[in-house]
Formats: sequence, C-alpha cells, structure tokens
Amino acid sequence: MPIEQLIALMGFVVVMTGTPGPNNMMLLASGANFGFRRSIPHILGITVGCQSLLMAIALGLGQLLMRFPVLELVLKVLCGGALLYLTWGLVKPALFRSVIVVQGAADQQPVVSKPLTLWQAAVFQWVNPKAWMMMLTAIATYTQPQTLWSDTLLIGFLFAVLGMPVISMWNLFGASLRKFLLDPLKARVFNLVMGVLLLGSMYPLFQ
Repeated sequence: MPIEQLIALMGFVVVMTGTPGPNNMMLLASGANFGFRRSIPHILGITVGCQSLLMAIALGLGQLLMRFPVLELVLKVLCGGALLYLTWGLVKPALFRSVIVVQGAADQQPVVSKPLTLWQAAVFQWVNPKAWMMMLTAIATYTQPQTLWSDTLLIGFLFAVLGMPVISMWNLFGASLRKFLLDPLKARVFNLVMGVLLLGSMYPLFQ
C-alpha cells in the first residue's frame, strides 16, 4: 500500500473509531457505571467483533448484501432491534427504579447490573450499523483485488492498534464521571441521556 494511502487509512480508522456511535456511547455509559477495568472485556469484544466482520466482508459478505437487497433490509431490521434493546436496557432501570445507577458504597446495588462481556460485545458488532459502514467502506476504499488479503490484514491491524486506544478514551471519560454520578438523580439522568444518544445512533439505518 502506498504511503499516502496508508496515512489516509490511519486517519480513517482514528476518525471512524473516535466519533460518536453505538460502541462509544455504550463504552461511555459502561465506564460511568462500572469503571475502566470491568469494561475491558467490552473493549476487547468490540475489537474481536470488528475483526471478524471485516474478514467476512472481505470473503464476499458485502457483495452478497449488494446482490440480494432483501438481506440488507433484514440486516437493518436486526440492527434497529439490537439498538432498541440496548437503549431500553439503559433507560428502563433509570425510569422504574429509584436506587443508584453507578456503583458506590458496598450496600448500594447498581441499576445497570453488569457490563457487556467480550462475546456479547463481539456479537453486537454484527448488528451495529456503524461497524458495518466502517468495514464496508474500508474494504471498498483501501483494498485492491490483487492485494485483497494483505490489505485486509493491514486494515484489521490498524483497527486493533489505533482503534482500541481511541475507543478506550470514551470509556475512561465515562469512568472519570463516576464520583459525579454517585448522586442517584444525576446517575439516572446520565443513563437516560446515554439511551437517547444510543437511539440517535440509529440514524445511518435510514440513509
């Protein structure tokens, strides 16, 4: 890959992984509710899921979606359903329970009971509209037929090396809010706002 294209690809990875989307909104909320250490499996799961999605698209899954539009419609429905489910998981406890959302004292139980596991986060990438957009665009823009697999491996490497630290910053920012969110009202408002932002990340589905 020419150096100019490599630099452009690195910029693409940083911008795509750093801008708001379902993953970053969820990592922000996870950091606020559970801290960075307990969110590490979530961060690793995002990377694993994106890598597997990238490889599947390189193997022809992207072309299959283009050939059969009904599959794209099914994917959009699944993506929308997954985002609605995750949004409800954030806002329901804040709406219907009065206890604290963020873990504080030993006798206080969080409303959001546990962070996503590695495998839950990995599977979610397959119904994450932004992940599909990132990987489809990366394959279409930064690979050549004659060097498809070397280009794909490079893309995957950069998403892991550059993307993981970038998304981790969202989680660390959320973790920095934990003391502020020990107030139950502030914690509920925070999770409600995160739910609304996560719902707003469905916008690419309607384009």
